[in-house]
Amino acid sequence: MSKNFDVVVIGGGPGGYIAAIRAAQLGFNTACIDEWKNEKGGPAPGGTCTNVGCIPSKALLQSSEHYEHASHSFADHGIEVKGLGLNLEKMLGRKNTVVKQNNDGILYLFKKNKVTFFHGRGSFVKGDANGYEIKVAGATEESITAKQVIVATGSNARALPGAAFDEELILSNTGALAITEVPKKLGVIGAGVIGLEMGSVWRRLGAEVTVLEALPTFLGAVDEQIAKEAQKLLAKQGLVVNLGVKIGDIKAGKKDVSVDYTDDKGNAQKAVFDKLIVSIGRTPNTTGLNAEAVGLKLDERGFIAVDGDCKTNLPNVWAVGDVVRGPMLAHKAEEEGVAVAERIAGQHGHVNFNTIPWVIYTSPEIAWVGKTEQQLKADGVAYKAGTFPFLANGRARALGDTSGMVKFLADATTDEILGVHIVGPMASELISEAVVAMEFRASAEDIARICHAHPSLSEATKEAALAVDKRALNF
Repeated sequence: MSKNFDVVVIGGGPGGYIAAIRAAQLGFNTACIDEWKNEKGGPAPGGTCTNVGCIPSKALLQSSEHYEHASHSFADHGIEVKGLGLNLEKMLGRKNTVVKQNNDGILYLFKKNKVTFFHGRGSFVKGDANGYEIKVAGATEESITAKQVIVATGSNARALPGAAFDEELILSNTGALAITEVPKKLGVIGAGVIGLEMGSVWRRLGAEVTVLEALPTFLGAVDEQIAKEAQKLLAKQGLVVNLGVKIGDIKAGKKDVSVDYTDDKGNAQKAVFDKLIVSIGRTPNTTGLNAEAVGLKLDERGFIAVDGDCKTNLPNVWAVGDVVRGPMLAHKAEEEGVAVAERIAGQHGHVNFNTIPWVIYTSPEIAWVGKTEQQLKADGVAYKAGTFPFLANGRARALGDTSGMVKFLADATTDEILGVHIVGPMASELISEAVVAMEFRASAEDIARICHAHPSLSEATKEAALAVDKRALNF
C-alpha cells in the first residue's frame, strides 16, 4: 500500500536533506529518499558532500596540514619534534569517523523534525498535477506518493574518454580520499577546486604531485591578481602545475598510469604516475530517476531544466543543487532547498546568486564573492580597488602565516562593494563578512568604519576596505 506525503525529496545531500527539514518545519508531511550506503550497507545521507566531498576532504586537509606543520613549521615556534611518523590508516580512520558523525547527525535531524527517511533509490513511476508516484528501490521495494516533489540527486565525477575510473589507479574524488599508501608520484588532471585540494593533501604527506591543466591560465574564474598570488605560493610549496596541456592517451598498467600529453609549447610529453586523480568537472546525476516516465525535461547538458524559482516543466516538481544550473556548491544547494520549501508554503524564498561565496581549501585558502576585476573591466564598470597584505597583519605574524592578501572592489561612484577576494589564512571564515556586507549593499566605507578586534585576521579586511580610498593605516 502506497504511503502518502505532502512533499517527497529525492536525494539526501545538502540540498535534499535541508529541503526536507525546512518543509517539515513548515508543517508538511515530508519524506526524503537517499541511497548512499556506509561500509556496513546502512544509510549514509549527506550525498557526495558528506561522503566523498566537502567533509572528508576537509578532514584530510586538516590532518595533512597538522603533519606538515609538525614536519616544518613547529621548529619556528620552538617546538622540537623527533621521530615524526605518519599513520595513514589512522588518518583515514579519523576521516571516516568524521563522515559517520555527519551521516548520523542528518538521521538525527530527520527524526527530530519528523521527516520520514527511505533508504534506497527513488524514481518516478507516473504522475500529474494531482500527485506523483515514486518507487523506492532499496532492501525492499516501496511505493510512495507525493503532492510535491523536490529532485536533489546531485552530480557525478566526469571521466575522461578512454580513462574510466577504477578507483585504484585512475581516481575520482572518491578514490582520491581513500588512497591507502602515499604514492611517490601522483598525477592530477584538472587544476580546479578538487584537483588543488587533493593534490595539496598528498603533497603534504610526501607525494611528488604534478597537476596537468588544459586551460592556459591558473584558476581562470578567480580574480587574476589573487590567482597569480595563489599560484606562486602553491608552487613554492612544491605543487607543480602545468598549464595549457592537451591530454592524449591514458594507459593504466598493473601498478602505474602513463599519461601522454602535449605541453603549452606544443611538445609531446609522457609522464608515469603511481596514481592519477582526474578532476575535470562533474555531470548531473539523473541516471535511474526515470524522468521520461513523467516527461521531466532535461537541458542539452543533462541538467534538469528549471526557472529562476527552481520550478521544472512539471507542475509541483522542483529541482535544486548540482542537478540544476548554477555553481555546484553545497551551500548554494542548501539555499535553494530552503527557498523551494518556502515557495511550496506560499512564501518568498530567497537565493541571491551574486552573493554566493566560493572557497578553495588549500593552504593558503582562496575565497571570493562577487565580481572579479577582469569581469568589471569587461562589463565596463568603473571601480576602485584596495588591497592589504597579511604580511602587515599582527595576528598573521603571530600565527606564522603571512602569505596572501585581501582585495576589495567597489563602485567608483557609489562605493558599493562589488567583489571581495582573499588568498591567505582562514579566508573561508573571513569571506563571510564580505557576503553579509554585499547582501546589505554596503559600501567599502561601511567596512572601513566598523571596529574590528585587534589583533585579528579580520583587520586585514578593514584595511583593504580603507585602501579602496587610499587610506590604509598599517601599510
